[in-house]
Amino acid sequence: MSDTKLELSQYQGGKSTLCTGCGHDSVTTQIIKAYFESGVHPFRVAKLSGIGCSSKTPAYFMNTAHGFNSIHGRMAAVAVGAKLANAGLHVIGVSGDGDTASIGLGGFLHLMRRNLPMVYIVENNGVYGLTKGQFSATADEDMMTKSGEHNLFHGLDLCALAINAGCEFVARAFSGDAKQLIAIIRAAIEHKGTAFIDVISPCITYANHEGSTLSYDYVKEHKVSLQELGFTLDAKTPTAAPEAGESVEITLTSGKILRLKKLAHLEHDVRDPIAGQRVLAEAHGKHEILTGLIYHNTQSQPLTAALGLSETPLAGLGRADLCPTPSQFQKLLQGFR
Repeated sequence: MSDTKLELSQYQGGKSTLCTGCGHDSVTTQIIKAYFESGVHPFRVAKLSGIGCSSKTPAYFMNTAHGFNSIHGRMAAVAVGAKLANAGLHVIGVSGDGDTASIGLGGFLHLMRRNLPMVYIVENNGVYGLTKGQFSATADEDMMTKSGEHNLFHGLDLCALAINAGCEFVARAFSGDAKQLIAIIRAAIEHKGTAFIDVISPCITYANHEGSTLSYDYVKEHKVSLQELGFTLDAKTPTAAPEAGESVEITLTSGKILRLKKLAHLEHDVRDPIAGQRVLAEAHGKHEILTGLIYHNTQSQPLTAALGLSETPLAGLGRADLCPTPSQFQKLLQGFR
């Protein structure tokens, strides 16, 4: 339950203009619920996007939040600028597989390695929905378009790329699994560095046919959950001890606790990046779509802390704060000798 004393309706946005049944609208619903339940005030939120169907999503949640729709592939760069200008903002970016994995790939990787505090969501459907369903860079090799064309190229795994770049919160979800998705978003909100979520979000118009490996039916048949995620809990609240071998609790950077109940046959240590890469590769080899928290750690400093940024927004700093004194300037020059 939210502790801001706001109503759930105050976290909502405009009416969606996406196709009826689009997975992106399910993601919007869970973002609204997650931020309401986490108690993050919309006035403190900066919501960002690039270009594509996914980039319309921020218009559909938190009307009173700050918002910016950037040019194609540049959401990551805008997010860095917004956070560095005002470290007190809670940043959430919603991008697409084209916006992130194609034209925006460089910005995405550098944001991951810098550990910028933000929630970064990719709504991934493997196609360019705005331009009639061509393959994106995340489409599986030999995936088929609605017109019968087969993809010739190996698809990029954004979760594997994020882990390799140094991101310490990496998860995958399915827009059709509301329970898992909201738990992942709530955990991401509590993470103090970059929290990356790759959401498989089928395109009802151009990727929901036989031969598509990102259709609703295909994902439902091939989805394998790593674990069942409990909602974040206050670390001071006593809970029943997890049964040995069945579940594990991890402490998020906010100090809250997330319980992970192991599912199926998978033995996976979310604190091991190599294990994360391994389960992703194994799942790909078996044509499975792995969902859940894939990697979590808290070893790296967030970019704002590493740079020693002030909590005061840049616009609120005066001349005395921004300009060094003569003695400070001389000391700075000495450092270059």
